Amino acid sequence: MAVRQGTRERLVRAARELVEEGGYAAASVTAIAQRAGVSAGALYRHFPSKAELFVQLFRETADREVAAMGEAAAGPGTVVDRMDGVVVTFADHALHNRRLAWALVYEPVHPLVDAERLAYRRDYCERMAGLLRLGVATGELPEQDAALTAAALVGGIAEALVGPLSPVPGATASEADIVAALCTFCRRAAGAG
Repeated sequence: MAVRQGTRERLVRAARELVEEGGYAAASVTAIAQRAGVSAGALYRHFPSKAELFVQLFRETADREVAAMGEAAAGPGTVVDRMDGVVVTFADHALHNRRLAWALVYEPVHPLVDAERLAYRRDYCERMAGLLRLGVATGELPEQDAALTAAALVGGIAEALVGPLSPVPGATASEADIVAALCTFCRRAAGAG
């Protein structure tokens, strides 16, 4: 069983490396198997399909991101400071691994992976809404529909990162400027000023 889990982990790691290098298109079954040091048939013994492997890759990556954002949300400071921490954590992670972030968030994918994206986005929105509700309760933020504001914030952040994360070269602001602008946008949109 330990060998089997080791192979499964190698397959996920190989898929992640290939997606980081060239997106989902670069992560063919043959390339993944070669990178993991196994046969293509071995991949199918561990995952019913390539899409299921990508689902596992997405889940593992998203779980790490959600945990990191959860730590930021639970950190010290005001609710608005903690909201900034969540935004900074998300944006920094995306901007430091742009190709992987692009693939995980924007690249066309199999419907199974897209369903995972929606679940992740829903979780991210719910966590942001929790912070907004806390901000309203403490008086740091004005009364508002926290779920709707959270969805708008998450959507705005995702849209703002399309250009900087795109594999198509283009001029973008520095990472520090992007993160600062996202924090300012989120503060203003939530009513923190």
